[in-house]
Amino acid sequence: MAQIVGAFCVPHTPFFPWRVETEGPNCQTARLFAEVKKHFDAAQPDLVVIFDTDHLNTFFFDNLPIFAVGVTDRFRGPTDEPRGGMQVYDIPSHAALAAHIRRQGVDAGFDLSLVQEFSVDHSIGVPLYFLTPEFKTPVIPVFIGGHIPPLPKARRCLDLGRTVRKAIESWPESLRVAVIGTGSISLEVWGPKIKRGTSDGVPAPDWVTQVCSHLQNSQIDTLIEQATEERMQAAGSAGGELLNIIAMLGTIDGKAPDFLAPEMAHGHAYGAWKGA
Repeated sequence: MAQIVGAFCVPHTPFFPWRVETEGPNCQTARLFAEVKKHFDAAQPDLVVIFDTDHLNTFFFDNLPIFAVGVTDRFRGPTDEPRGGMQVYDIPSHAALAAHIRRQGVDAGFDLSLVQEFSVDHSIGVPLYFLTPEFKTPVIPVFIGGHIPPLPKARRCLDLGRTVRKAIESWPESLRVAVIGTGSISLEVWGPKIKRGTSDGVPAPDWVTQVCSHLQNSQIDTLIEQATEERMQAAGSAGGELLNIIAMLGTIDGKAPDFLAPEMAHGHAYGAWKGA
């Protein structure tokens, strides 16, 4: 039987590989990713399931599902803007398990779209660059529409995570599965909520502190109540990526993290949880 052996939240800022390559292993970003990687490596996963919000790379306005599962044996990425030490990688997946997760999700009442021929952008490429740098661990992407309204409800995303966990645990093959939720809590990119003349910023630092407090203290119901579409959108154009972290929390039953650290300059957090 497959089991979830660890869950993680990390950002996916596209220039982070370049920053670490330029500033070296002692910069804050490198140190935070290295701490998460310690927990990731200790879990010894055979496979990764990653909750991600696509940046109009896999999908676009004419085809924009709320929830989707990538069902394929391989996909490529990041194909949007490789930077620094990143190139376009050929990433293995697990089509049979992905199809099983989708089927179990549909049976549980989730209208999970199917995507088979796709590439991914930095939102998946950057976490893998730091956590699975050889790009040999199979990865199954589960996409959550967190950028373009209407956004799914936070409670619905938590329940999706719980459904994914049940699907993984019902898979007969012995697999150690790590789950990643990737994204920012407060981040505006090229928008009106940041200082003029800058490309990005954190319009709601208090919201980042509040979310991290809820995560640290396992106050998941409070987080769900507060993570409304209005609150997340007020936190910036990438504020809805919090839904990826909430879905990840559903796979580990809202446990307290073994490690959690915000990076306030970019409005996100790094965290590691033991499996359910």
